[in-house]
Amino acid sequence: MQLALVGLGRMGLNMARRLLRDGHQVVAYNRTFAKTEQIMREGAVGAASLEEVVALLKPPRVVWLMLPEGAPTEEHLTAFAPLLSPGDLLVDGGNSFFRDDLRRAEWLRGQGLHYADVGVSGGIWGLEQGYCLMVGGEAEDFARLEPALRTLAPAEGYLHCGPVGAGHYLKMVHNGIEYALMEAYGEGLEILKASPYGSHLNLEKIAHLWNRGSVIRSWLLELLETALGEDPDLARVAGYVEDSGEGRWTVQQAVELGVAADGIAHALFKRFLSRQAGAFSNKVVAALRYQFGGHPIATPEEAERPTGAAGETAPSRPGPEARD
Repeated sequence: MQLALVGLGRMGLNMARRLLRDGHQVVAYNRTFAKTEQIMREGAVGAASLEEVVALLKPPRVVWLMLPEGAPTEEHLTAFAPLLSPGDLLVDGGNSFFRDDLRRAEWLRGQGLHYADVGVSGGIWGLEQGYCLMVGGEAEDFARLEPALRTLAPAEGYLHCGPVGAGHYLKMVHNGIEYALMEAYGEGLEILKASPYGSHLNLEKIAHLWNRGSVIRSWLLELLETALGEDPDLARVAGYVEDSGEGRWTVQQAVELGVAADGIAHALFKRFLSRQAGAFSNKVVAALRYQFGGHPIATPEEAERPTGAAGETAPSRPGPEARD
């Protein structure tokens, strides 16, 4: 099939490659034309403007956006709408909020245009292994996209999830689960590292072992094994973790729906905490523990010193043995 792919970042560029390899006609556009030229050398038809994208496509057109959520996606949808013809289909494959999909679809419908949302998972490995695709939209639009979906996904790796918004809703919850899984692996390995056996344990080998038949084996654990093989103590990795929005939206939905999602919420809040050097909330907890129980308090200088096997620093205010 013929379609335009707009946005040639880490995901979009490899998706274009996978489509080209299977014989699809790809019209490629990127604000930085060097990326467009790169994929043109691999067989795509390059466009230097949105107007040219539309001109190069045969009606009814399919324009698939792979752009950051928010303003970049909104700007491109707004710019494409007056250029397209009734019956053309706009697809958002970024990580947009599902309520934005509902608003956009209604607005585009008033102009005779179709809209579908596709949650895309697979990262940089998708080129070779395929992408997991979660599609929201009308059945007829899903059918129009299916030849491309079949190419982009591995076997049984795409699904029509429901009406507009369903694809991004599914991807939102998918990423919330991903947050919690990564946090659980991180906490487990930190316990091992701090344990009496920590100096004897090879975390790379443990990750490898757990991927051989254990109930917690996963692709994430395989990636962790690779990361530990490259840097056993993760010394080159700062413990600063960003969030791209989906975790927040998942927790917000849990609150609105009255669903207990404390594991995902905890993982999200830990990401916030990772960005705070000497978080004041931690200081409050330490001060309160000293006040009610005489628990030791470390000064900022002591907190920067290497910790022992149990993670304790030498206290500046020794207090009586006490419990929370």
